[in-house]
Amino acid sequence: MGRATRVLIVDDEPAMREVLLARLERWGYSCTAVDNVAAAKGAVDTFHPDVVISDLVMPDATGLDLLEALRQGDVRRTILLITSYGTIDTAVKAIKGGAANFLTKPLDYAALRAQLEAAPQLPDVPGMSATTTTATTTQIPAPAAPVIGEGGMVGAHPLLVRMQERIRVAARGDAPVLIVGESGTGKELVARTIVAQSPRRERPFVIVNAAAIPEQLVEAELFGAEKGAFTGADKARVGLFELAHTGTLFLDEITEMPMPLQAKLLRTLEDGRIRRLGGRVEIPCNVRIIAATNRAPTLAVEQGRLRHDLHYRLDVVRIDVPALRDRASDIPLLARHFLDDCAGRYGVSGPVDIDAAAMAVLERHSWPGNIRELKNVIERAFVVAAPGTIGVAHLGLDDRDAPRDDDETGGVPGPTHGMVIPHGLTLAEAERIVILETLKRVGGNKAEAARRLGLDVKTIRNKLKTFDGGGP
Repeated sequence: MGRATRVLIVDDEPAMREVLLARLERWGYSCTAVDNVAAAKGAVDTFHPDVVISDLVMPDATGLDLLEALRQGDVRRTILLITSYGTIDTAVKAIKGGAANFLTKPLDYAALRAQLEAAPQLPDVPGMSATTTTATTTQIPAPAAPVIGEGGMVGAHPLLVRMQERIRVAARGDAPVLIVGESGTGKELVARTIVAQSPRRERPFVIVNAAAIPEQLVEAELFGAEKGAFTGADKARVGLFELAHTGTLFLDEITEMPMPLQAKLLRTLEDGRIRRLGGRVEIPCNVRIIAATNRAPTLAVEQGRLRHDLHYRLDVVRIDVPALRDRASDIPLLARHFLDDCAGRYGVSGPVDIDAAAMAVLERHSWPGNIRELKNVIERAFVVAAPGTIGVAHLGLDDRDAPRDDDETGGVPGPTHGMVIPHGLTLAEAERIVILETLKRVGGNKAEAARRLGLDVKTIRNKLKTFDGGGP
């Protein structure tokens, strides 16, 4: 076997250093950590890391300063910057300065792992030990080993195996990809895995959720804006397409993008050029597009949510992400994986497990929120039970959400299934309960709540404003 990849962690927060050290060493990396930029520069000369993970804001300098210093050394070294203050302008500077990626806190550890797996190793330095580490980490008892595939995907179900085969096909080419799956199934992880295995893996990877950006700002966010293009535009603004140039742009919830903007996106895909809002010059843009939706694409076209020509342009390589209920045999593996994740993040050294009764409840729950919901349930139960064994009472699940044989939806609970709606309410009061409860079930995801209720996202937002304003 070859040596372990060496990773240098630079962060002035002790807790963050310890968490990263414990997690990366558990993944098999050789690590050392320092708390300032000056020490980092020294560690580069003695430890010779393949990868540097650095906070952007440091007491004695910044991650950008460290980035500049490192780029004067071995340009093949992978540099990942992390920060709580993610802005497009800073991201542009970081990526132009040579950073492989720009990650925000709280970290997406699946994404971090994908970046580390894609990082190349530098040649060995004579006399350099491959096992050097300054870390003293908490030893976490190993649970039953989950099956972890590409990008950290956990499971062994045939549907997951088939999906991973499609991911490998998508990664080999440069064609647009359309990822289809319910909210919480891991569509972003699929996109990250494609990028990590693709020829563009060392280039920028930019994510935008079309449902999370106010409609009036989506065009400027994607394509940028010239100075004076709109009120408050006091300087030119770089858009996400420009930021992703030579790399990959992930368009999540593509069916929530306004139709006029879908037409502009289609033109960009066809001619490889963009025009900033308020601008007259067309800018060449070499970007691979990966799009995702939690709606059936053909139905979205019929409902007028997705242009049929854009659908055809995006649906070149199709990846269907299975719902958790369709691969229920993976639930024990996922649950134990999330337990291990919690133990590492919370620094718990005592054994943590799930008893048989609790596992049975997990396996028969319908999981409308899919893997995201399972992860949240496990973390909540972990906090209550650790260190110790998680029982049924710790899960906080209502078995009324379990699918029934006579369910008219074919085993998939409808939007109001299991809800308790008191008698005697007005229509407006009942509507409020249904919308808020549906949002609660899907973890606050407005796009998914809208899909389940058959409404538009804009309608959900307007209803919530009415609720907050003291309306019904």
